[in-house]
Amino acid sequence: MSTTTPPGAPARPARRPAEEDGRNEGRDKRRGPRLGRQNLAGWLFSTPFLVLFAVFMAFPILATLLMSFTDFGLRDVTNPLEADFVGFENYVKLFNDEKFLTSLFNTAYFVVVGVPLTIGLGLLVAVLLNNGIDRARTFFRVGFYAPVVTSIVAVAVVWRFVLDPSDGLIAGLAAEVGLTAPDFLGDENLAMPSLILMAVWRNMGTVMVLFIAGLQAIPTEVREAARLDGAGTWGEFRHVTVPLLRPTMLYATVITTIGYLNVFEEPFVMTQGGPSDSTLTVSLNMYREGFNFFHMGYASAMAYVLFVVIMGITVLQLRLLKDNTK
Repeated sequence: MSTTTPPGAPARPARRPAEEDGRNEGRDKRRGPRLGRQNLAGWLFSTPFLVLFAVFMAFPILATLLMSFTDFGLRDVTNPLEADFVGFENYVKLFNDEKFLTSLFNTAYFVVVGVPLTIGLGLLVAVLLNNGIDRARTFFRVGFYAPVVTSIVAVAVVWRFVLDPSDGLIAGLAAEVGLTAPDFLGDENLAMPSLILMAVWRNMGTVMVLFIAGLQAIPTEVREAARLDGAGTWGEFRHVTVPLLRPTMLYATVITTIGYLNVFEEPFVMTQGGPSDSTLTVSLNMYREGFNFFHMGYASAMAYVLFVVIMGITVLQLRLLKDNTK
C-alpha cells in the first residue's frame, strides 16, 4: 500500500545512507560497553560455580580416567608419582575377573527387575491418587514420598527388622499361623529380590510425583472427548493417558535406570554384597577394590566401564522412547 504526501505539506527529506550508517554506528558504540558489563557480571556470578566444578568435578573425572590406565594402588598407594602406565591392562583384566562379571550380572538383574516394578507401581499409585482417591489425598502423597527423603540408614534399620528371620515383623506374623519365615537376607535366592523390594518401595515416590505432574498436565478436554467417543476407563487410560504420559515416562525411566545401575547403599548397608556375592553390585565392587584393597587404577577402570554402560543404555532408551513421543 503506497502512501502519498498531502498537498501543501513539506516533503520529508530522505535519509542519506551515510547518515543512517552514522546513527547505527553510534547506537552500536553505546550498546557495546553495556553488553560488555553484562557479560562481565555474568562471568563474575558464574565464577564460584565454575571454580567448584573444575576442582571437585572436572579434575577428579579427568584424573580417574588417567588413573584407569595406570597401576596406581596395585603396587604402592603412598607414591602415586611412581605409578606405571599399563594401557588397557586394567580393562582386559576386568572382563576376565569372575567377581566383576558376577557384580555386572547382579546389577543387570537389579535393573531389569527393579525398574519396571518401580515405574509400574509409581504409575498405578499416581493414577489412584489423581483420580480414584478423593479423601486424604495429600496425606497419601506425603506418605508415599516420605521414603525418598528418608536416610538409607533409617530405611535399612526398618527393613532389617521387617526381614529378620528370628525377631522380625514377618517372622512374628508367620509364627502366629504356625509358619517359619525364611532368611530373606541370608538366602542367596532371596537376598537380591529383598533388596529390589526395598529399592522399589523407597524410590516409588519419586516416580509417583512425576506421573502426578504429568497427569495433571493432560487437558480435561481430551479426556472429555474420549468419554464422548465411548471410551471406557481402560480405553481412556490406554489410548489417551499413556500416550500423553510418554514424555514423563521417558524421563522417569531414564533417571530410575541410572539410579539403579549405580546401586550401592542397599547392598552396602544391608548385606555387604553377600551371601556368596549374590548381592555384589558394580558400585560396591568398585568401592571394595578402591578403598578396601587400594587397587585405585583397577577401580577407576571399573568406574569407566560402568559409565559407558550407563551412557549406552541411556542413549538406547532415548532412541526407543523418544520416537514414540513425537
